[in-house]
Amino acid sequence: MEIKELLDATIARKASDLHLIPGYYPSVRVNNNILFLRNFSILTPQETNELLLSILSQEQKTMLAENKEIDIGYEYSGARFRINIYTENKMLAGAFRLIPSQIKTIEELNLPSILHTFADYPQGLVLFTGPTGEGKSTTLATLINEINMKRSCHIVTIEDPVEFVYPKEKSIVSQRELQQDTLSWNIALKSVLREDPDVVLVGEMRDYDTVQSVLTIAETGHLVFSTLHTGSTSEAINRIVDVFPAHQQNQIRNSLSNTLVAVVAQRLLPDVTGTSRVPALEVLLNTPSVASIIRDGKNFMLDNVIETSEDSGMIMFEKYLAKLYHSGYITKDTALQHAIRRNLITKFIT
Repeated sequence: MEIKELLDATIARKASDLHLIPGYYPSVRVNNNILFLRNFSILTPQETNELLLSILSQEQKTMLAENKEIDIGYEYSGARFRINIYTENKMLAGAFRLIPSQIKTIEELNLPSILHTFADYPQGLVLFTGPTGEGKSTTLATLINEINMKRSCHIVTIEDPVEFVYPKEKSIVSQRELQQDTLSWNIALKSVLREDPDVVLVGEMRDYDTVQSVLTIAETGHLVFSTLHTGSTSEAINRIVDVFPAHQQNQIRNSLSNTLVAVVAQRLLPDVTGTSRVPALEVLLNTPSVASIIRDGKNFMLDNVIETSEDSGMIMFEKYLAKLYHSGYITKDTALQHAIRRNLITKFIT
């Protein structure tokens, strides 16, 4: 068994992920379901080690030994994988995410047209939230590439690792990968302002330092895109503010109220056939009323504003679920199961 055979099988099955775990058959995720590749043998610890170490440089092997895990980007046969090699039960295992070679448009991804406007802002913060594996990186790549296609500017991405590779169009794109191109998030974020950027993509707002740096970059006249792991758009505001100590929170609320462009919560749901997934979104836009709510720390009012502000382009997750159901994209059970606000979903689905 060679790693190229497993990568070929992942690509051929149009899987989103490949898993190599000792004691199991090699496995792929297709339409959110794990499938065993039974035409291969069950992996032994030694086989798994050999497969995973075969794609690492000596420097990466040293980092893996020191840290017990490593994230890398890997190109194979025209495809790109984001790989996390980790330790479980004192044995190596690996998770491979297949990155599509072509960056799709907003229309091709069946995303709402309001997202086009985010590529037109000269500055501010656009934040995507949701669990891992829900399409945030794909949507962000679509927005970055839209800017790349229609604006002459400098785009800088800071990623761990680099996922999508952007074509050479109107913009210039500098893609910086953690460890390979920079030693840390904080160093990269501090130096990015000296790199003459117009647009900055920060793979994830991870901690106090990262959040503070992202807000500073947005405040200083740049358009910034990033991600955060929260369920809803209003939770994202709370998470950002709560990262800071109490004496700084008023200042952060003021900063957010001035710099925020939008918060998008995204999930991928099984379609009615069970053979594909469709995106479901919530969109919070920083209108004057939203800015006032954020500034005053009354985030409990945001859900009501989202629900009543469709005319301004906002989208409530439960209303979007209802739209997908009534349009025949998802089942009623799927809509009910995935609602963020269970008390509201029945109001929109009859």
